[in-house]
Amino acid sequence: MGLKPTNEFRQDAVRIALTSGLTRKQVADDLGVGMSTLNKWITAHRDTHVFRARI
Repeated sequence: MGLKPTNEFRQDAVRIALTSGLTRKQVADDLGVGMSTLNKWITAHRDTHVFRARI
């Protein structure tokens, strides 16, 4: 069992996925995480930012 990724790692992964121009598959492979994991992080990031924008 591997180590749990830090919040900073997740945030960096989301930033790279959304701004790098690479496919999510490429980003996930490069970072050594699964596609579903990366997609969950992106969804959580967007949900959090949408929620904060409405406050």
